[in-house]
Amino acid sequence: MKILVVGSGPSGVHFALTVLRKNHRVVMLDVGRPSPEIPLPDADFLGLKGRLQDPARYFLGPRFRSASLPGQNDEYYGLPPSKDYVFDRPAEFSFVQDGLEPLVSFAAGGLAESWTGGCYPLNDYELREFPFDYQEIAPYYSEIAARIGVAGGEDDLSSYFPGHDHLLPMLNLDESGARLLAAYDRHRSRLSTRYKARLGRSRQAVLSRPIGERRACTYCGRCLWGCPHGAFYTPSLTLRECLSYANFQYIPNAFASHFELAPSGSIERLLSYDLDKGAQIQYAADAYVLACGTLSTSNLVLRTIYKSRKEIVRLTGLMDNRQLLAPLCNLSMLGHPHDAKSYQYHQLAFGIETDAPDRYVHGQITTLKTATTHPIFSKLPIDLRSAIGVFRHLRSSLTVLNLNFCDWRREGNYITLSDELRDARGWPTLTIKYRPTAEEPELLRKAHAVARGFFRELGAPLIPGMTHIRPMGASVHYSGTLPMSTQKRQFSVSPECRFHDIDNLFVVDGSVVPFLPAKNLTFTLMANAARVASKAF
Repeated sequence: MKILVVGSGPSGVHFALTVLRKNHRVVMLDVGRPSPEIPLPDADFLGLKGRLQDPARYFLGPRFRSASLPGQNDEYYGLPPSKDYVFDRPAEFSFVQDGLEPLVSFAAGGLAESWTGGCYPLNDYELREFPFDYQEIAPYYSEIAARIGVAGGEDDLSSYFPGHDHLLPMLNLDESGARLLAAYDRHRSRLSTRYKARLGRSRQAVLSRPIGERRACTYCGRCLWGCPHGAFYTPSLTLRECLSYANFQYIPNAFASHFELAPSGSIERLLSYDLDKGAQIQYAADAYVLACGTLSTSNLVLRTIYKSRKEIVRLTGLMDNRQLLAPLCNLSMLGHPHDAKSYQYHQLAFGIETDAPDRYVHGQITTLKTATTHPIFSKLPIDLRSAIGVFRHLRSSLTVLNLNFCDWRREGNYITLSDELRDARGWPTLTIKYRPTAEEPELLRKAHAVARGFFRELGAPLIPGMTHIRPMGASVHYSGTLPMSTQKRQFSVSPECRFHDIDNLFVVDGSVVPFLPAKNLTFTLMANAARVASKAF
């Protein structure tokens, strides 16, 4: 069977690898912005600073454009110039937004080329609206863990994170994280009872021992700028594996526009724009798989309906995780130097129980080491010169808690096309609308209060006045516009992710998620893509 896959993100590459192993022929269309070459792969972070000809340009970009200055950006997370390619998008994709500030990627590997590697399986409470339970998807969590490498283990968070096979040993914990975890161990019974919250190790897509040509983490401190050894997983690594198969064809610089439908309603061909030559090219296959992310997948489906019926419709139920960032100060680290030779992303995770088990609040805790720290010290409530001096003494103690909240489908949140606006090729422009629930402020307030009390008792108080509610869209966990359903409903997919309205179309990205838990979604998307490829093909 010839299968055409649109998109090389985490869902696309793991779907492709699964069907390639079953000897199907796969053609993958992708814009595929390539990553820049990683300089001096043998150097650690400090060595890189010393050996690069122009380290300021590498770390902060031309004219320091990646620096986050006071009053210009409220975000604490800054991305380095080496990740610019991830967010570079072609003129063929344009949108207007109302209430959600989306990030989109057309990189080879998709948005997960800039993820932080959190791999948390969903439990049966969180899968309640899915057409399968944990027992059904567990083998695919295990399969993905074996492919990408996931470090993790058993601790107080294991009741929130179901067990699966092929977990690697945990990474070495940085000193600040070790001190926090030790303080929690001394008081766990009282803290978990009083706050209904727990602390433990996060699960990370990083190797603690080598797999194939990928080396184990060397603690070089370069995670944010791109792991030079392949220890930290990104989907481009699986794309590279797919390219080793004779039955795989990868076509970059291709912007998938829409499908042409036969009178029966099935797809006859996909029409795509060659971004090098501008020409429109047709591709035909036996089955078509959309894995280009919720916004791009929705755009393609909407354009297909518009082209075939001259009708503009809404795809309702758009979801995203609200995130709350709270810097805290681990007082036990005051006066200690920070260690640049350590894993840079989150090493601890934090969970808060609520009245409804599926509305668990998930947190990740990142100690600031070699990360871009200027967004933190520039927002300290003192002048910049003083803040830099204070920061030197506080750096090893500063940590950011990232709280994630679940979301659910609502009719008022949707993606559609606007006939009043046209893109460069004359298509109606993609339009995105999102509104949070009326109960959200109280949910955030309660979670923040729990975190404030919990970490204060650990000797790591939240820094007053620095908690930041990120804008909707910042988590990039967009989902829900073409949900899985056991019933045949318009603009939905079957439990095997076959589009109910078009029998030779499958969707395997976040579009199909019927409920968005607080946990990072990427691991589940990869597992589901492998599940669909195994069951439907």
